[in-house]
Parts: sequence; C-alpha cells; structure tokens
Amino acid sequence: VQLVESGGGLVQAGGSLRLSCKASGITFDDYAIAWFRQAPGKEREGVACISNSVGTTFYPNSVTGRFTISSENHENTAYLVMSRLKPEDTARYYCAARPLEFFPRPMPETWYAREVWHYWGQGTQVTVSS
Repeated sequence: VQLVESGGGLVQAGGSLRLSCKASGITFDDYAIAWFRQAPGKEREGVACISNSVGTTFYPNSVTGRFTISSENHENTAYLVMSRLKPEDTARYYCAARPLEFFPRPMPETWYAREVWHYWGQGTQVTVSS
C-alpha cells in the first residue's frame, strides 16, 4: 500500500490550496481516508475524514467550513481543499487510510485518533504566511 501526497506549498493568509492523496495497492471504495496535520512541537491532529463507500465526511470544529475532503474513487485519489487559510494552519499534512470493514465505530468518535489508521503517506508541507 502506498499513499502519496502532493499540492502543498507556501500561501498567504486567506488563500487556498488543494492537496491530493494518490493511493495504490488498495481497493479505494472499501477504505476510509483521512487528512492529518502536524506542526513542529505539536501532536498530529485529524482535520478531515471521508468514508469512500458512502461519501460521509467528518471535520473538527477548527476547520469546519474552511476545509473540504472529497474522493474520486475511479482515480484512487482523495483531495483536501483548504480555503481561508490561517497562519495556524501551517503544518505538514498527511494522508491516512484504513479499511472500512474494520473501522472502529462509531466513526464520528474514532476517526481523529492517530492510532486508528493503518497506512500513512510521507506528507506534504503547507506554510501559510501572515
């Protein structure tokens, strides 16, 4: 299984970015995909999750209304569109995957835990300047 993130970069506060997560070695429709981020000296935190089988999404309050996760199952790719970016969004962003069949339920209460996820990408850096 391989997850490859792309799309990070430097953006001014208030701007937007779209991150991509290309997966290989999995049946994409059978998986949940999440985006996490980690800033220096901080814990890795979940910022978005999608169930690829039904399209249900989850977000923490800190990004609701600004971040949108989506999947193109036929492309084995998930996206994270980030808008109205803030300097505190600066972090390395990681894509994670886990089979839905074994996902601990209920998903709204479990998805944001780092230990839930089986596979991780190497991450892509997002830097938001003020």
